[in-house]
Amino acid sequence: MAHAVTASGTPPARSNEPLNADSVRRARIDLAACLRWAARNGLEEGICNHFSAVLPERPDLFLVNPYGLAFAEVTASSLLLCDFHGNVVEGDGQPEATAFHIHAELHRLKPRARAAFHTHMPYATALAMLEGEPLMWAGQTALRFYGRIAVDEDYNGLALDSSEGQRIAMSAGEADVVFLKNHGVMVLGETIAEAWDDLYYLERAAQAQILAMSTGRTLKVVPEAIVRHVAAQEAAGRAESARLHLESVKRVLARDEPAFLA
Repeated sequence: MAHAVTASGTPPARSNEPLNADSVRRARIDLAACLRWAARNGLEEGICNHFSAVLPERPDLFLVNPYGLAFAEVTASSLLLCDFHGNVVEGDGQPEATAFHIHAELHRLKPRARAAFHTHMPYATALAMLEGEPLMWAGQTALRFYGRIAVDEDYNGLALDSSEGQRIAMSAGEADVVFLKNHGVMVLGETIAEAWDDLYYLERAAQAQILAMSTGRTLKVVPEAIVRHVAAQEAAGRAESARLHLESVKRVLARDEPAFLA
């Protein structure tokens, strides 16, 4: 699957804005940290999952992990900088084909989704394999996602052309989390930190729900008024909490796995 691919449709206009080296470096470090920490938490699946992020000053370019590297191997410099035509602008290698077709279309069609994280992480994927709504409002961690979830019911095979990426983007609507039935999950964020924060807590919420369901007892669902109240409380501080969460991840990685900064 590691081959150059071409997007269909109209990509973001090519910007004349020069690349800001400091800004690109920060984005590379942040995205590499997310990939490394996802590996530590068992959120990846082999070499088949992918995280991407649009550059802050260049909406026509995005970073994505290269095909063939495990999340735990990724460094800031090994991330690929790609345009929406399938060209690698910086970096060695190619994006995995499904990564390009899904992520390029998501970023093109959903400008708000400046970061897009796709995984087959086990607990959230398990919920995506069940009939009905995947997440139930029975645990505090889950409540942060109230009103922010979409479900793509129509699994259609591997995304080996841009039409599948377009279909997934349309199914996302205004949601931040998309459960891809029979497949996995996609988490979208306005920043890398926010996408990481939601990805991490989504898996924790899914894990808690599956553990509770495994008892065979009935889940105690939170009343909707309280669900709405907690969701609003979470929303008020989400961006800053996400920023601090990612900063903590980078500090631990800088101590334990400084190679990610290379």
